Amino acid sequence: MTNRFFYLLPVFLGVILFSACAGLPGRGALPASLTTFPAAADPRTVGLRLAENFLARDWRTNKAGCIVYPEVCAEFGALRFARATGNTNLEQQLIARFVPVWRPENKKLIPPGGHVDFSVFGVVPLEIYLLDGDTNLLALGTSIADAQWANPLPGGLTRETRWWVDDAWMIGSLQIQAFRATHDRKYADHIATQLTAYLDKLQEPDGLFHHGPEAPFYWARGNGWVAAALAEVLQSLPPSHPQYARLMAGYKKMMAGLKTVQSPDGLWHQLLDDPQSFEETSGTGMFTYAMIVGVKRGWLGAEYANCARRGWLGLCRKIDGQGNLQDICVGTNQSRDKQFYLDRPRQTGDLHGQAPVLWCAWALVGK
Repeated sequence: MTNRFFYLLPVFLGVILFSACAGLPGRGALPASLTTFPAAADPRTVGLRLAENFLARDWRTNKAGCIVYPEVCAEFGALRFARATGNTNLEQQLIARFVPVWRPENKKLIPPGGHVDFSVFGVVPLEIYLLDGDTNLLALGTSIADAQWANPLPGGLTRETRWWVDDAWMIGSLQIQAFRATHDRKYADHIATQLTAYLDKLQEPDGLFHHGPEAPFYWARGNGWVAAALAEVLQSLPPSHPQYARLMAGYKKMMAGLKTVQSPDGLWHQLLDDPQSFEETSGTGMFTYAMIVGVKRGWLGAEYANCARRGWLGLCRKIDGQGNLQDICVGTNQSRDKQFYLDRPRQTGDLHGQAPVLWCAWALVGK
């Protein structure tokens, strides 16, 4: 059997059981509300437009010349979308876009690690390995995942722990990718321990999360990173894992909290509990993704399918003719000043927002 077969085995089984080979619970059918859309919101069309938009871009790097994490998140989503739609040409173009990164002369493009925003780079070589079996990329991805847990903190947490909600995705996506690629239980244990600690320390009684210790505000994208991370990890964490139930409870509590603050037109606000703040699309994309996954997996009921549909339609209304999403909050550090969040600039086409729309498209069309 190939690694690709192991990765997709639950699709063939179609049951909500842990597979000893892949560790993925089965997927159910989506309700009609998440399969029938107007032409302008067809997920295959929208996903292709955003994937092609991404392919046309130059690399986005930081001042040191390293690839930045929004680039990684968008590549990750576009690769999954290409495979789900059977678009082998798109898939190969996306892989080819990353080929220069592996060349020795371009090694500076690979982030150095030691920080969550750098380490998340490892999800892309692992995703390409899962698609084409390139063992060199498996070695690269797992080396980054292993480095994230070198010399862990007391209690088993990575030394990259900051207690920022953003960390949930940056750590979670990498460790669960390493688990998918290797079936090595240590990676599942890493992220289950990490996310449980974040839930215990940071989740508020209403299910939502402050941005971090220095920012007692419900920032949309910060919460989005948590929502997407929980959905991503729970898709692959064995239900028999000792911390699975705790993570599922935290996920459902968060989804319930998000449902209460969704705006009538389907979007979520920059500050989730402030309806006067602007409607922000990167957080909306992440919440919508988390809900689509939950409905598909049978974790969430029909009312969440309606939330996800409204979120998706709201996002599609914010995509311009060039495939660029509007009203994306720029990168944001923590602040104790509420006005700081309210005044954050908005961008069009920023990959912080493009990426979760691609995740949504994949979730809607994937088997």
